[in-house]
This record gives sequence, C-alpha cells and structure tokens, in this order.
Amino acid sequence: MDWIQITNNAEFAALAQACGVGRIMVDLERLGKQARQGGLGTFISDHRPEDIARVRAAVPKADLIVRINPLHAGSGDEIGQAIAAGADTLMLPMFEQPDVLQAFLHHIAGRARGMALLETRAALESLPAWATLPGLDEIYVGLNDLHRQLGARFMFEPLGSGVVERVAQAAQAAGKRFGFGGIARLDEGLLPGRVVLAEHLRLGSSSVILSRTFNREMLEGVHKPGHAQAGLAWQGVYRCEIARLRHAAQVLATRTPDEVESDRLLARDLIAKAAAILGESAPSAAQPTHASAA
Repeated sequence: MDWIQITNNAEFAALAQACGVGRIMVDLERLGKQARQGGLGTFISDHRPEDIARVRAAVPKADLIVRINPLHAGSGDEIGQAIAAGADTLMLPMFEQPDVLQAFLHHIAGRARGMALLETRAALESLPAWATLPGLDEIYVGLNDLHRQLGARFMFEPLGSGVVERVAQAAQAAGKRFGFGGIARLDEGLLPGRVVLAEHLRLGSSSVILSRTFNREMLEGVHKPGHAQAGLAWQGVYRCEIARLRHAAQVLATRTPDEVESDRLLARDLIAKAAAILGESAPSAAQPTHASAA
C-alpha cells in the first residue's frame, strides 16, 4: 500500500519520496475548516497554491495529491491552477450530495485523478449514488470530521462500528481505490499504528495518511539552522519509522484468516475502550488523537 505525506516543504517531500513514500499531499483546504476543527488539536493547513509547483519539482516520481477547498464559486479556477502546477490527483473535502461531487469531476474533465474525501453523514448516506461516478478514481474516508458528524467520541469509532468497512466494500465493488484516516507510528496513538495498519490491510486499503508523529522531531524544531547533526538525526528517525512501517505491512500481509480476525477483534476492543475513556473525560467534546490527519 502507499503512504501519504502531507507537506508543502519541498526538501522534506524529497526525503519522503526517497524513503519510499509514494504520495505527497499539498493541502489547500481552508474554507470552513477553522470553524469545524479549530481548538481540537487537528492539522489546519497553511499551504498555498504556489507550493504545488515547488513540491512537484522536488518529487517527480510521487503521486502529487492536492486537497482543494470544498466546492465554491472559484473551484474551477482553483482546480485548473492546481493541475497546471503539476497535481496528479485532486481531493474534494466536505461534500454532501452526488451533484456536488459530479461538478468537481466535471471541472477536472479527465486532466487529473479525482478523489472523494468522505467526511459527512450526508455523503455516507448517499454513497451508493456516487461511488460509481465516471472520473472518480478513489474514495478516502476522513475520520476527523466524519466521527463528529456521526456523534462518536473517538476518531476511530467508525472503523470499530463497521462504517469504514461498508465504504471499503462499496469502493471495491465500484472498482475504486480506497483508504481511510491517518496512522501514527507503530507503537503510538490511542489506537496504535500497528493495529490501524492491520485494519487497512484487512479492508483492502490502498493508502493511508502519515500522521505528524512521523516527522515529530522536525516539527518540534530539532532541525534548526546551524545544527547539522540534529538535522541528520530527525531525517534518520523518519527513515527508520517509514522502514518499520513498510516491514510491518509485509509481516501483516502474511497473516492467516484466523489471525486477521483476531486482529479485527483487538482493534474493535481497543476502539471501544478508548471511546469509553474519552467519554468519561470529556463527554461533550470529541478528542484528537496522534493519528489525526484528515
């Protein structure tokens, strides 16, 4: 499966590509996101349209994904500019009805791949009406917004309840690529990355977004001007964590059916426990996790 690294840093994007990360995302979504996710500890992008060309030049072999804003009056220009700058795949967030997704695909007009970010209750309910749309290449479940719209306390509850599996089945029946959520380092997160990865493989996922835990050392300022050794250190940690993730995927791919089922039950139990803990600590507010990414 492919890893997705969100970044507008061309140098970091090049490192990710060299480590085997096959997909890089420039995230232009700003409209409405602060109102939805502000104060929840989730990633709110400061990426700009001019970042696309710089990142494209740094990662000639990677699939360059651009998450645009929800459909609005200027979407045609936004989409055209992203494609002209080198985007391979465009992701539409926060749509609700099939006609909105259809308009997005019409703007693309076959010039790039279309990815639907399923993160609203209405989009989930109307899934059968849009999963087979021509020009749609991929369905990605965004758990940050979706779990709140479904009234869940923990981001991964839609995975434990079978919602994500239903989307996976619909995507596969329609011949679309499928992915969901974010993943933390293998041994980190309320739902450890290793458990999340096992579920991706069980469900036939083709992609997952790497959470900020993977480049934590860079984000915390370890890589500072004049600190060459520190710079090499965070890069080494990143290389190591991506290699560990890849190796874990290879090992998990060899599981027997009984082992796959055991891992599914483990994930379900851990999700239920995390949801209960979060419900006790903050019953009225959904909580972020280390896997918050989409």
